[in-house]
Amino acid sequence: MSKTKGGTWRGDIIMLVVTLFWGASYLFIKLGLDDIEAYNLIALRFGIAFILAGLIFYKRMLKTTWLMLKHGAILGVLLFAALAVVTVGIQSTSASNAGFLFSLAVVFVPLLLAVLYKQKLARNVTIGVALSFIGICCMTMTHGFEIQRGDLLIMIGALLYAIYILVTDRVATQTDALTLGIWQLGYTAVFAIVCSYILETPHLPHTPTAWWSVLALGILCSACGFIGQTVAQQYTTPTRTGLIFSLEPVFTIIFTFIFFHEVLTLQGYVGACFMLAGVVISKLDIRLLKTVSQIEHTS
Repeated sequence: MSKTKGGTWRGDIIMLVVTLFWGASYLFIKLGLDDIEAYNLIALRFGIAFILAGLIFYKRMLKTTWLMLKHGAILGVLLFAALAVVTVGIQSTSASNAGFLFSLAVVFVPLLLAVLYKQKLARNVTIGVALSFIGICCMTMTHGFEIQRGDLLIMIGALLYAIYILVTDRVATQTDALTLGIWQLGYTAVFAIVCSYILETPHLPHTPTAWWSVLALGILCSACGFIGQTVAQQYTTPTRTGLIFSLEPVFTIIFTFIFFHEVLTLQGYVGACFMLAGVVISKLDIRLLKTVSQIEHTS
């Protein structure tokens, strides 16, 4: 399906709603981890999402092909890897830090595009990387020249998620994107269940708060979120997806302030501003947008 101007706006609106849900996801993860272990939480989250989406769109699921199953498995592996690292990492950092550091995926996308297509790194991307690096230092090196384990894991998760964005863009147009999005949820749940049984003691939530967290993560952040992203990327580009995705930490810091009364230090806010500026600047070069668009339409 071609990425026309009208279709691009449709994809952008879907991604904005998805980003709002994901901005709230760090709040729900924090609440859920008070009662459930990391892989257990991912398994419940994506298990609920897969069942719900499968029931709603069961007619389209009946048209599943081997190509969908293959691509769904690939996306499921990448998605599980990214979210597993983030879910474990968020246990030893703040939700606000996690939101901003995970937005590094926006910077990683053009970096990976430059490497994969052997392009010269655009000036705006170089500036964006430099600003993001300054922001990382401000936000994470609060106790000398040492990055906390949780912050490092979130950054690794951001890199994995950038890879996931690029792979999604490559495969989403080859089959029915909605069905593909549902299958990736199922694969992610299976991988999480296996890890939970091996490394944890899986169980259902014990408290109403944990249940609300799991349901919100499963329905809004997973079922609506990841299916929405997969569908949106039929209409828009990975670069535009990354730019909209840069709003996620803004939503995160609003939600965590309202519900957790979580605030950053002055150094943290300075770092957050540098990071937000970095991810936005890395996306605003028109020449890069045209180059990526040409690659996508000719490949």
